[in-house]
Amino acid sequence: MGCFEPGSRTINQFAVVSYLPDPLAGFLDQLRLQLTPDSNPHAHVTILPPRPIPGDTNLSSAIHQLAEGSAACQPFEIRLGAIDIFPVSNVIFAELAIGSEILHELHATLNSGLVEFSCPFPYHPHITIAQDLQPGQVEAMFQVARNAWAGYLGPRSFRVDAMSFVQNVARGIWVDIAKIPLGSPATS
Repeated sequence: MGCFEPGSRTINQFAVVSYLPDPLAGFLDQLRLQLTPDSNPHAHVTILPPRPIPGDTNLSSAIHQLAEGSAACQPFEIRLGAIDIFPVSNVIFAELAIGSEILHELHATLNSGLVEFSCPFPYHPHITIAQDLQPGQVEAMFQVARNAWAGYLGPRSFRVDAMSFVQNVARGIWVDIAKIPLGSPATS
């Protein structure tokens, strides 16, 4: 999950994600740990990449805005496709075969007001498998990820019925602030 240049991580960023369920999440978390043992995985698809929120922003107001923005989005299915690499950042990821269009619409709707932010990279929904790799490691890690994915016999799709508003509180540590169901009217 990232809106910033490779290697630049800052704390006190906020994001909106949807977590994957097990057994798919467990498989992807184990694969990520195999490739990057120092990571702290929690398989998810990012809806709003990490961004600062002004210090005077009331987080309750941001959560309310996100709930209002997601009220029209009904739960939907995501299916994972091939393993690929982002060329600039060398992030290894699982492409989305189904669900990308809805995520683009949700991202466009939510990226406004209190949580609006302009990322240096275009929004590209995906599931991160490995990041922060040394350039010499990327091709070998990519092959490991592709082979593991080819051998995975479990489910490759999942239902997105909620999203989580999260905060980066320390390097690699994200905490859930609020869970927001999709397709539900916001409450005052």
